[in-house]
Amino acid sequence: MKIAIIGTGYVGLVTGTCFADSGNEVLCMDIDGKKINALNRGIVPIYEPGLKELIDKNIREKRLRFTTDMKFAARSSNIIFIAVGTPPKDDGATDLGGIMAVARDIGRYMNEYKIIVTKSTVPVGTSELIQKIISKQTILQFDMASNPEFLKEGAAIDDFMKPDRIVIGVNNKETGDVLKSLYEPFTRTGNPILITDIKSSEMIKYAANAMLATKISFINEFANRCMFTGANIDDVRKGIGMDNRIGHLFLFPGVGYGGSCFPKDVKSAINFARKYGYNMDILSAVDRVNTRQKTLMPLIIKRQFRGKLKGRRFAVWGLAFKPKTDDIREAPSIVIINALLKAGAVVVVHDPEAINNIKTIFGRKIQYTHNMYDALKNASGLVLVTEWNEYRKADFERVYSLLKEKIIFDGRNIYNKQQLLDMGFEYYGIGR
Repeated sequence: MKIAIIGTGYVGLVTGTCFADSGNEVLCMDIDGKKINALNRGIVPIYEPGLKELIDKNIREKRLRFTTDMKFAARSSNIIFIAVGTPPKDDGATDLGGIMAVARDIGRYMNEYKIIVTKSTVPVGTSELIQKIISKQTILQFDMASNPEFLKEGAAIDDFMKPDRIVIGVNNKETGDVLKSLYEPFTRTGNPILITDIKSSEMIKYAANAMLATKISFINEFANRCMFTGANIDDVRKGIGMDNRIGHLFLFPGVGYGGSCFPKDVKSAINFARKYGYNMDILSAVDRVNTRQKTLMPLIIKRQFRGKLKGRRFAVWGLAFKPKTDDIREAPSIVIINALLKAGAVVVVHDPEAINNIKTIFGRKIQYTHNMYDALKNASGLVLVTEWNEYRKADFERVYSLLKEKIIFDGRNIYNKQQLLDMGFEYYGIGR
């Protein structure tokens, strides 16, 4: 099939590359000329394991191309996926400006029947809005569809190639059959494809992310309670996870969730419901708990030093909102670093991939190291924020020798508390 992907952000780039790898002709379009020029030179603007290799392969085999020409993209494809950004507004509402601009361009430039697929995360009813916008621009026939993405940063290639499920929202069987055929190479092991109406498809995306965010805030609430009662959140987490109705996934306490999906989608769902006069009380609480959770680690650090942080040096390991990505959007590290700086502390940071991105926020306000151990020299404590694999098996004898004050603040509970205590460290986790 001939496919156009409008938007070469995280979702669009992964989607286009994986479709090309399954034998389709894919043209990825973006208005950012610098990004497109970089991609054409083999420079990938995001870090995602395996993505660059897959892009290089499909460029060589002439199945994957990049352009800034919207007219060419709209006319040279049978199926157009809209994957532009839908950033949050100040009130949490979803900014659909990019979506509407793309819809107008598609209507102006399309030259024959097309299937237009909304891949971006959008409020219920957005596909209907896109259809109206396009219809004002053309008399040509087209069909709309919704195909939400469920990609995890750091595992996006596997998620696309081996999906848990594929959700396709359509208005007619014929469109559903075409998109089902497109996804058949990824469902040969029996992965389910759910064909539903468009509005339900749009709602599924928000409901899924809201449920996962809820599990994270839920376990963080109980972790915080464990800190006051002496219970161990590790045992609590395991105990409730043994119940098949609950399960073990997303029951890991920490310093809060971040990224481009959970914070934005939770706020968007809350805001959208309010337009209909309905308050989503559970999600409002989830959002409040997560905002508060990001401030917990600075409070623990301040309590340890009785509020006297001025001039003290702290090493921060992990800046991305999760491992295997360079994405720092809504990352807890930003809140933690800001709190330490406000208290007068000196902050030295390390991350395998996110250093350049964090520099755009903090500049010279903090110090940067490319070696994780260099950050520890003369530090009053190590603050673990993101659970990259290289941090899990740290050389703790070396850590002990480098730290000025032998204190570890474990924001992800990845370390063996008793082992560190036996070595002479002071240790602070979440709910332990």
